[in-house]
Amino acid sequence: MNAASLRGVYTLFAKEVWRFMKVFVQTILTPVVTALLYLLVFGQALEGNVEVYEGVAYSAFLIPGLMMMSIIQNAFANSSSSLIQSKMMGNLVFVLLSPISSLGFFVAFTAAAVVRGVLVALAVYLVAILFVDLPLEAGWAVLVFAVLGSATLGVLGLIAGVWAEKFDQLAGFQNFFILPLSFLSGVFYSIHSLPGIWQTVSQFNPFFYLIDGFRYGFFGQSDADPMLSLGVTLVFLLGLSAVALLILHKGYKIRE
Repeated sequence: MNAASLRGVYTLFAKEVWRFMKVFVQTILTPVVTALLYLLVFGQALEGNVEVYEGVAYSAFLIPGLMMMSIIQNAFANSSSSLIQSKMMGNLVFVLLSPISSLGFFVAFTAAAVVRGVLVALAVYLVAILFVDLPLEAGWAVLVFAVLGSATLGVLGLIAGVWAEKFDQLAGFQNFFILPLSFLSGVFYSIHSLPGIWQTVSQFNPFFYLIDGFRYGFFGQSDADPMLSLGVTLVFLLGLSAVALLILHKGYKIRE
């Protein structure tokens, strides 16, 4: 990339960050309140009745899952909602006319999704530790999986935003794909508590590895080997990135 392209990428990235920061209450504070409601309801209902990891309170076990679920939903929403709004309002053409390559477009949208995902997770963490004692055993895993999780869902949101032609298509993608996979990935439970067939099914859910690897960073315990979780996450991210770059390069549904 030359200097003009880099400035374009940074400008688009800054625009995307400014877009969600302008509605801070909706994009940052609302997910925190939602996560705390889950913590209140499930934590109070099951605290003392469920011990997933030895010596770990259920409410503490729940927090990393809620943080990653917030990352998943908000990183996806950031890139997908921005693209569908730009397509529906007709201002995407101004971005396409700028000297930004498909790679630069991809980097700007993905980086903005990472910023939002990490900010939401950090906000949930800072509020949750006021009520629950949460250890931190492997800080590198927390940081790596937070960034990779945000990037992965940012890229998936980019693909969904390009594919969708109207808001209800995007809502269907989120409600019938993102939401079920995030809820059925071990946010509220360990997959070892499931019957055998459902344990096997859960291992085909890429979101499970995001949450399990992220949770390992706090407790040093996990349902799967953290290196396996890291490998699956990287493969998933690289695969989605290849698809996203291909459709951006082809101009699928954005240059038609």
